[in-house]
Amino acid sequence: MSSERTIISDKWIRASIIGTIWAAAEIVLGSFLHNMRVPFSGNLLTAIALVILIAVSYRWREHGLYWRAGLICALMKAMSPSAIIFGPMIAIIAESLLLEASVRLLGRTIPGYIVGSMLAMSWNLFQKVFNMIIFYGGNLVEIYSSLTDWAEKQLKLSFDAFWAPLILLLCLYAVFGAAAAIAGIITGRRMLSIPPEETLPEPAVILTRERKQDEPFIYSLTWLAADILLVTAMLLVVSLLPWIWWLIVVIPVVILLAMRYKRAMRQLSKPGFWITFVIITMLSALVFSSLQPGENSLTEAILIGIQMNFRAVIIIVGFSALGTELYNPKIRSLFSHTRFRQLPLALELSAASLPTMIADMPDLRTAIRRPVSILNRMITRVERRLNEVSEVQQSVKKVFIVTGTVGEGKTAWLAKLTGLLTEKGVRAGGILALRIVEDGRTTGYDVSDITSGKRTPFLRHTGSERMGVERFTVNDDGFAAGLRALDPEANRDKDVVIVDEIGPLELRGMGWSERLTGLLHETGVILIIAVRKNLTDAVIEKFGIPGAVVIDVAAGEVVRYADQIAGLTHKKSTP
Repeated sequence: MSSERTIISDKWIRASIIGTIWAAAEIVLGSFLHNMRVPFSGNLLTAIALVILIAVSYRWREHGLYWRAGLICALMKAMSPSAIIFGPMIAIIAESLLLEASVRLLGRTIPGYIVGSMLAMSWNLFQKVFNMIIFYGGNLVEIYSSLTDWAEKQLKLSFDAFWAPLILLLCLYAVFGAAAAIAGIITGRRMLSIPPEETLPEPAVILTRERKQDEPFIYSLTWLAADILLVTAMLLVVSLLPWIWWLIVVIPVVILLAMRYKRAMRQLSKPGFWITFVIITMLSALVFSSLQPGENSLTEAILIGIQMNFRAVIIIVGFSALGTELYNPKIRSLFSHTRFRQLPLALELSAASLPTMIADMPDLRTAIRRPVSILNRMITRVERRLNEVSEVQQSVKKVFIVTGTVGEGKTAWLAKLTGLLTEKGVRAGGILALRIVEDGRTTGYDVSDITSGKRTPFLRHTGSERMGVERFTVNDDGFAAGLRALDPEANRDKDVVIVDEIGPLELRGMGWSERLTGLLHETGVILIIAVRKNLTDAVIEKFGIPGAVVIDVAAGEVVRYADQIAGLTHKKSTP
């Protein structure tokens, strides 16, 4: 199979719209709720997200929009300067997956939306409980169990009080989720009855205080590996060794991580953390001293409380460090080799649209009073913007990259493609690098001008055993012939220009680099370039062609691509 990088699909464009609206709500309304100290602000944000997802799905009904939008929103959230990334990211992705699963199983029906919303909202409770256990360990469960046992005895309850608070909270979360689903259904139905806005008001101007820019962070895969080992080691020390080792090991490592990851200290500097520290320590002293009577029971109980808090510090600082390093561009680039290869393009669209979305986002009171018109306006605005981007993508020339290992047959593939295109009436220009082989050994290359058919000596072997271009001398006549054949002015009447090949010299700004840049930016031709497989990503990044179609010569398929390229040239010439 050939590996193709295509332009962003309609589904990803729509998912980016929904994810951008969701991210804007998280940023603007979330800040408002937190600044106002509104209780259950996380649940309110989830409810707003559910209303947006369900309402928008009445306009766009493709499957897979929810989880894509959730992934985009979570990654947009990761771009914010928040100290803790994993919690909100996991919650956003889980909520979108639960809603997606419910709608897949029950359809786009009222039960499907309500069940999905109830599950998504209930996830907040499960994640809070899970986070508390991760932060403080199994001792927290013992404290909670002891407190519920005590309450059961004091209130003379006849049922197991351990589950009562959790079940009550779960029911409240589920009811809140169902209410959000109903609001989303009503909003979506009303939005269908009104057309997209013809005229849009200019978005409000965001007034922000100038602040000192953070210094660029230098990512490191070595530090990522070290962070994983350090966090694991600290957790083992706190779990297995006496308290004196906690001081010797944990405190210096936490200081080291805090110096490298300054935002890791933000959570530790909040008063809420230290209030929780005192409460956890006092509760552990109260509970465990009563469970273990003896002279040293109080001291041991206080140590258990301090141990729980040490664990929380390790998790907070460690996860912040890991979250920072995982935003390494090298790690993010791995998306381009998976089924998420369109995700970076969708994120670019979302990032470009987010400022407008934030400026257009109303306050919470206005959003509650006029959700339909506001959501309709936001979708119309961003949809138009992304449609413009999509049209630009479609109109921009196609770039095909023919890739393979050294000697795998890239030039032969291109020669056959050139012949097929010529048969189809496609006007082709450019160059082929024809290999010269003597006694089974490559001794040089000639430049073949595709337009004229003229062949000129280009590279000749120097006798050196060095690898790459360095073992050849460049013939000035051949280089000049290649420059003439690739001149943008000489190719304006062509449909296709072939460049064989782009390699280490071009990555250093030499060779055919200048000609390739000119063909990309000064002509409307379809470009077909040959690149070694191990240099493909570097060439895409160097020349700014992320939408290029990458073809592996090992798969053959010359006829298929000849038909595809010929179709593009005919479509381009049609008025």
